[in-house]
Amino acid sequence: MKKYESIKVGDKAEHTHTITQSDIDKFIELTGDDNKLHIDNEYASKTSFKKPVVFGMLGASFISTVIGTKLPGDGALWCTQSLEFILPVRVGDIITVKAEVIKKIERTQTIELSTEIYNQHKQKVTTGNAKVKVIEQEQLVCEEKNEKSANKVALVIGGTGGIGKATCLQLAEDGFDVAIHFHKNKESAEKIRDEITLLDRKAIIVNADITDFGQVKEMVEKTIRKLNTVTVVINCSTASVPNIKFSDLEWGIIQEHFDTNIKGSFNILKCVVPIMEQNKRGKIINLSTLAVDTPKSEWLHYITAKSALSGFTKALAMELAPKGIRINLVSPGMTDTALIADVPEKARLIAEAQTPLRRLATPEDVAGAISFLASEKSDYLTGETIRVNGGQIML
Repeated sequence: MKKYESIKVGDKAEHTHTITQSDIDKFIELTGDDNKLHIDNEYASKTSFKKPVVFGMLGASFISTVIGTKLPGDGALWCTQSLEFILPVRVGDIITVKAEVIKKIERTQTIELSTEIYNQHKQKVTTGNAKVKVIEQEQLVCEEKNEKSANKVALVIGGTGGIGKATCLQLAEDGFDVAIHFHKNKESAEKIRDEITLLDRKAIIVNADITDFGQVKEMVEKTIRKLNTVTVVINCSTASVPNIKFSDLEWGIIQEHFDTNIKGSFNILKCVVPIMEQNKRGKIINLSTLAVDTPKSEWLHYITAKSALSGFTKALAMELAPKGIRINLVSPGMTDTALIADVPEKARLIAEAQTPLRRLATPEDVAGAISFLASEKSDYLTGETIRVNGGQIML
C-alpha cells in the first residue's frame, strides 16, 4: 500500500469492469434486494427507463476496489462516501471508476478523494467524494525486512501451457513464489496453483489479455499486492502456428503474432521494469524458437515475429543492463506439448531423427534452462539466447 507521506494531492487511480448478469444475480443473492426495476424486463418496460437498471450500489461498490487495492491500497479504512447517481447503468456497460486525491488531513492521516464513474461512452454515471484513513502496519523488525527483501517472485506469462506449467513448478521448487498467468484456462491455472501450494510456496493466479495494457497493469498490480514484488518475468505465451503458404497468408495473421510477441512483451515490461528498477535487479526471460535459426516453410508469420522478439530482447538488454536488469531468450526445438498436437507423426519422427539426442525436448528440459536464467548463477548473462534443441544447432 501507499504510505500516507507518499500520497500527494492529484494522485489518481482507476478500475474498469464490465457489468454482467452474473453480477446482478450475485448482488441479489448477497443483499436480498430483488426490486423489479432491476431484474424484470416487463416491469421496467412500463417505466421511464424502459429496460432494467443496474443497482446503483453495485456500480458504486467498485469504488471500494479502487480504494482498497490502489489508492491508497491495503490498510485503507473507508470512512465516508457521498454519492449522486446521474445516469442509469445497464448489463453489458463497461464502467470505469476514477479516484483522485483532492485533500490530505495530516492530523488524522486521512485523504479525501473525488470518486467518479463513467460508462463506455465517457458519460459520467455516478459522482461523489470519499474520506479514507490510511492505516499503516507497525514497523517490521530488521530480520523480517531482510527476509522480505530477499523474496523471489516469478510472474509466468502463459503459465498454463506445457512449458509454462513446467516452468511454474520448477521455479516453485527453486524457492520462488509464483504468479500463474492465464488468459482463458482458469481451471488449469487453479490446478497448478494447488500443486505449487503443496510445495510450500505461495502461488496466485492472474488473468489478462497481454495485448491490452490496462489488463496487464491490473495483473501486475495484483501480483505485487499479493506477493509483494516481482523479481523474475518469464513470457511463455504464444499464438497457434498453422502452416500457411505465402499465397494464402493475410497480414492479420502476421499481426496476431506480432501482437502476442512484441506488443504483449512491451506491455508486460512497461509495467514490471519500473519495479525492477526500484529493486535495482530483475530477470526477464522470453521464449524464442529453433525456427529462427533453421527456418521452416510456411511459418513466415511465426518466424518473423519471433525474429523481432530476438531484436527486441537484445536492444532492451543493452538499455537495462546498467540498472541491474538482465533480459535473455530461451530457444527450444520442437517440444512435446499440446502446441504440436496437430503435427503429423512423420514430421515428429523426422525431427527426432535430426536431433543428435534422438528425442524431442520436454517441457521440463526448457524449464531447466529457464530455471538457470532466473537464478543468481546467470547474473553475468544478458542479451543471450540459450538454445534447448538437443544439439540441432551448435554455435
